[in-house]
Amino acid sequence: MAGSDAHASLAASPWVVRWASLLPAGAAVLDLACGSGRHVRWLAARGLMVTAVDRDAAAVEPLRYLPGVDVRVSDLENQSWPLEGHRFDAIVVTSYLWRPLWPKLIESLRPNGMLIYETFNIDNASIGKPSNPAFLLEHGELLERTVELTTLAYEDGFLTDPDRHVQRIAAVASSEPGRPAQIRRYPL
Repeated sequence: MAGSDAHASLAASPWVVRWASLLPAGAAVLDLACGSGRHVRWLAARGLMVTAVDRDAAAVEPLRYLPGVDVRVSDLENQSWPLEGHRFDAIVVTSYLWRPLWPKLIESLRPNGMLIYETFNIDNASIGKPSNPAFLLEHGELLERTVELTTLAYEDGFLTDPDRHVQRIAAVASSEPGRPAQIRRYPL
């Protein structure tokens, strides 16, 4: 299967399913570096309003025809932030890391908005790609980068099918600066 076709056939990440399933219908969700849209499709099918961003115009083209999906083609690493002024009820990021975007991710969450993030950790270099440290999280890095959010769940370890070392977090933005998030909205 070609690169973009391979991702289209993958099921949504169980981590994304677990946390995004708590979002109410109509919630605004950003899927950052969405690739061919395995999460975009899952989110849109549940009545969420999805903004899908990726640099691969061919990969995201089929997503343009899904109801409730706004597609943006943007090279996040070489262009300015394409969503200035937009705020989301949730932001989903999987298998992608570009550290300069962290401030934009946090400021793009609405009050009580949820960050759902899952990508490779530094140990993944021992088993294959990706192996470049620039794209691998250090142990505990997601906790450090989301210190201003309220963590709902965090994992750092090895997963199978396929084998990979990952780090993932579900965290919620505060409703007011300096106050903890209202996590009752997201029961475990």
